[in-house]
Amino acid sequence: MKKEEIELPWEHPKLQDEDPKSLKLVKEIMKSPTYVVAEKDGNFLDSYEARGVRLELDYLKTELKMREYGIEHTIVVFGSARILERDTAMKRLEAIQEKIKKKKDDRALLRELYVAERMVGKSIYYEDARKFGQLVGKSGKTAEDCRVTVMTGGGPGIMEAANRGSYDVGAKTIGLNIKLPHEQFPNPYITPDLCFLFHYFAVRKLHFLNRAKALVVYPGGFGTFDELFETLTLIQTHKTQSIPVVLVGKGYWEKAIDFEFLKDEGVIAPQDLEVFRFADNAEEAWEYILSWHKEQGNPLFEE
Repeated sequence: MKKEEIELPWEHPKLQDEDPKSLKLVKEIMKSPTYVVAEKDGNFLDSYEARGVRLELDYLKTELKMREYGIEHTIVVFGSARILERDTAMKRLEAIQEKIKKKKDDRALLRELYVAERMVGKSIYYEDARKFGQLVGKSGKTAEDCRVTVMTGGGPGIMEAANRGSYDVGAKTIGLNIKLPHEQFPNPYITPDLCFLFHYFAVRKLHFLNRAKALVVYPGGFGTFDELFETLTLIQTHKTQSIPVVLVGKGYWEKAIDFEFLKDEGVIAPQDLEVFRFADNAEEAWEYILSWHKEQGNPLFEE
């Protein structure tokens, strides 16, 4: 026999027979933002005071999914979002060359021409980063092996190239995108369940290094320098375990940053120059990473 349900006192508003205004008053109360459960209250969650909660959620969502996929170690790849694959870089160059035929003395166009020519030259780094992604992707025993996985900032350029390389060989690959004022899209080569969108740069940076077994840095600008120097500082100050840091493209990096000058000026110690290594290409970078871990007695892969 079905148990008779008993209505409890709080399951209906105060009877209007007792107070004609009661239903109207209750409805007004229930419209108040304070009557919304905290986890459903968007205004509360977006408030300054709830920032600590948002930081935790920003971290936890990604952490749980990476655990689910068995992500143990990551090889993090940074580099410019503006560096294009060769065919695209050539098309942009040719389009500007056509414009200049009509406006030969346009200084703005001449500047664009100069940059476009440089970008064609730097397209070699796109192809090299793609090759690097392939090397890391092929290192697993199967396509589902996520013990060592490529991780990037999830955007275009060098990030796209590294994700694309792993995608080429059927491996899982991670992208940590960041919410910016202008709409942006993840590159198409990230594993869908391993593509994350962060609100806070700080939490994103934490995930970049949380499982990192190496940092590979291709030519880039402010964002690339930011991640590079933060990592170098953490290693220098022993706030994080030492990992191999590889700067690909020695010619670019020696022009962009005069490390020897910093040493000679005494603002960094000579041994600080040992925190990173230059490499000419993907193969050299990958071999150095493997040998570095082997020398430390913690090889990335079982022999």
